[in-house]
Amino acid sequence: MRGIFSIVGLLVTLAIIGLLVKKQLGGTQAAVPAAPGLPAISADAPPQVRSQQSQQQVKQAVEGALQQARPMPEEK
Repeated sequence: MRGIFSIVGLLVTLAIIGLLVKKQLGGTQAAVPAAPGLPAISADAPPQVRSQQSQQQVKQAVEGALQQARPMPEEK
């Protein structure tokens, strides 16, 4: 009897976790918004193309951040 309740409890816990994961991953199918000046990543593109586009966007964002001058701290 105790074993049956343990198994039922595990199955209920697994079902709840499965529903939560499904809910969280359900919103990830949308297109990734592009940074200003960069083209949007197409949601219909194959995974390899989306990956390459994401990598290119990150690379361009990092290069842009490196080009900006760092503000100088005020001396006291």
